[in-house]
Amino acid sequence: MIRTFSLHSAAAFALAAALAAAPAAAQEAPIQNEDGTITTSRDIVVLGSIGYRNRSEDQAEPVVSYDSEFFQRFEPLTAGDALKRVPSVTFLSDVIESDGARLRGLPPGYTQILINGEKVPGSNADRSFFLDRIPAELIERVEIVRSSSARRTGDAVAGTINIRLRDGYELDGGYLRAGGLYYDDKELEPSVGGVIGGALGPGRFLIGGNFQGRHNPKKKYSLRYSDSPENNPDFATDDFDNREDQTDTRDGKDYSFNATYDIKGDTTDFSINGFYVHTDRTETERSFEYNHPTNINGPIRATPPGNLTVDNANVAKINQDNYSVNGKLAHRWSAGQTSLKIGYAWFDEDRFETEYEVEFDRALPRFTGDQTRTGITDKEFSVRLEHEVELGETAKLVFGGLWQDKDRDTSITAPPRDRYNLTAANRQGYDQFSRNPTEFARTFGAFVPGPGGLNTIEEKRLDGFVLVEGDMPGVKWEAGVRYETTDLTIDDLTVPAALQRTTNDYEKLLPSASIKIDVGARGRITASAARTSRRPEFNYLSPATLVAELGDNNLVGNPLLDPETAWGVDVGYEQRLGRSGIAGINVFYRKVNDLIELTNLGAIPGSSTTFLYQPQNIGDGKVWGVEFDLSTDLGFIGLPDTGVFGNVSWLDSKIIDEFGKRRFNGQSDYVYNFGLIQDIPSVGAAFGATYRKQGGAFDRTVGEEVFTTYGADLEVFVEKRFGKSFTIRAVGSNLLNGAKREIFNKFNTIGEQAARDFDEYELESEKAGPVFQLMARYAF
Repeated sequence: MIRTFSLHSAAAFALAAALAAAPAAAQEAPIQNEDGTITTSRDIVVLGSIGYRNRSEDQAEPVVSYDSEFFQRFEPLTAGDALKRVPSVTFLSDVIESDGARLRGLPPGYTQILINGEKVPGSNADRSFFLDRIPAELIERVEIVRSSSARRTGDAVAGTINIRLRDGYELDGGYLRAGGLYYDDKELEPSVGGVIGGALGPGRFLIGGNFQGRHNPKKKYSLRYSDSPENNPDFATDDFDNREDQTDTRDGKDYSFNATYDIKGDTTDFSINGFYVHTDRTETERSFEYNHPTNINGPIRATPPGNLTVDNANVAKINQDNYSVNGKLAHRWSAGQTSLKIGYAWFDEDRFETEYEVEFDRALPRFTGDQTRTGITDKEFSVRLEHEVELGETAKLVFGGLWQDKDRDTSITAPPRDRYNLTAANRQGYDQFSRNPTEFARTFGAFVPGPGGLNTIEEKRLDGFVLVEGDMPGVKWEAGVRYETTDLTIDDLTVPAALQRTTNDYEKLLPSASIKIDVGARGRITASAARTSRRPEFNYLSPATLVAELGDNNLVGNPLLDPETAWGVDVGYEQRLGRSGIAGINVFYRKVNDLIELTNLGAIPGSSTTFLYQPQNIGDGKVWGVEFDLSTDLGFIGLPDTGVFGNVSWLDSKIIDEFGKRRFNGQSDYVYNFGLIQDIPSVGAAFGATYRKQGGAFDRTVGEEVFTTYGADLEVFVEKRFGKSFTIRAVGSNLLNGAKREIFNKFNTIGEQAARDFDEYELESEKAGPVFQLMARYAF
């Protein structure tokens, strides 16, 4: 289907900007092993032990930390794949895809994604970005930061996912990774990468490259009815409308390159890095609609049960390029430590989508063709200045500021729709399995923008913060405040002669405080409170009016939207277990104010049943939940080489909209995963398995309601190590043939939605087969 706005993320861009922060995890000292040594490539390739969950000792905030060893044996391809094993992270992606992370089940825009402690610009309209383009090979560790700090921008209502990447101080030597992935449709995709790091002149360097073939074949099956079981228990036989069989295949190639160079001096540190990524991706959907729930006969003149009624071919070709450069200088002097960081990130996406369709359930078959070209360019320049000074032996004062200039250009253009009747001969002998609606496409006219199709958004922000950190025996604490100001300029360029410019500005004061207290035998209590925010979605800011965007109802943007804000509290307890284990429980609560909800502005002139909607800051919401996790070896029962891990989160929320009470859209009510790894040192081998399941989710917007459920996911691996430099792994994922099921309630008007007068009731299921990969790693 042609989309009004391209919400597909070049999450690869995340990595582009991410690496802008990569070597400069540099708000802190160089990350080395506890004994001061640097990890060798052999330590990465040949794991000497099972990786477990850690707890952070460096800051007062509640942080759940996982080193790369925790993920590596299951050979995740991307950061999204890795995050499936950490607490409270859900996805509403298609099967076997892990793109928009939903921390605590909330929509991706509520989660702040950081790379080495630095905020990463995204390309999605909701300001999030997809994690499935970040190669897992670059990850040193993943941190789930459950609360907020004045040090960071406050866009973290649900919390923060901080991905720490390797830099020159994380690797000595090099390694190669090569292998392939085999899919259920017999497709084979390569995966090749390499990293090398070490000393060079007065500093250390790291250079990496990665090539990844991507493939995701899925099958979808939909049944549509004119009424639902709410109104008619016999809807399946009385109200059947049509069936759709669809194949949906995503093919792509990702190429990435990164380099870092760091110098750590006695009083001055310097780092510079760069990253480039290129992505080619093709999404191919082919759909057949039939007027019978099971038969698949081809079309003939009449349309008796089982005949093909619609043949649809939808192809999107996506090209993405992005890069970033970043430099940081830190100097320690008599008045403390001062650091300056300058960064620039650039992202460009070109998406060309075609949708060609032939309808056969007419007197004469009819062809309909649509084309859409979407271009997004996002540029971001930032300067950050910070200073910290000791306050005696147990406290430290930190203050600083951020200036950022973000420019986002969007272009959505399309030619006039091409629609014409075919001849009766086109119906005779048409075989949908050997022919394609593309053969009826004609030359299209000029591409022109639709309402709001050309716009630019410039966002300038100036932030300042101050905080005090304390570190005493058994107690670590932090308290601070951040003041964020934003100037926004929105230009609608759809009609060049009638430029529509809108400006807005807002400021937010965001206090925060956290404390960690050691108790008992290796136990710890954590507590935090913070005010956070969520900025408006880009597609809500455009002042254009979109006709029939919400069923039969129109949607007009609102450039004067303010950010949502939330007060939040987290309280938790962690307990060390055995040599390296840990168990923890955490309770959280968020009170969201100025919630952005669609507001009914009244009936459209000339109609009493269709209305004009606009996003406005009118709502409030609450989010709460309980999170438990466990990660430990079984040495206490004589099995030191057996590791177990698991986590479970119970999630809930409440919003009142014009139709009543609901959760935040898309929030699952639970998510859990557990697994086991067995190491066999005597033969240099290991094996393990992990099982994951997330609960159902509900979305309600004007004109549509969606219930989503997922099947469980099972992954297993077998590993064999050869000496100290070579490892080979076989991994099977999606072994339960993961399924996604959705129920759609569709309505034309809000009156019909309130009265439960259905336009369409749809049952859709999506399924993908298992994926097998064989990966080899060699250290040098």
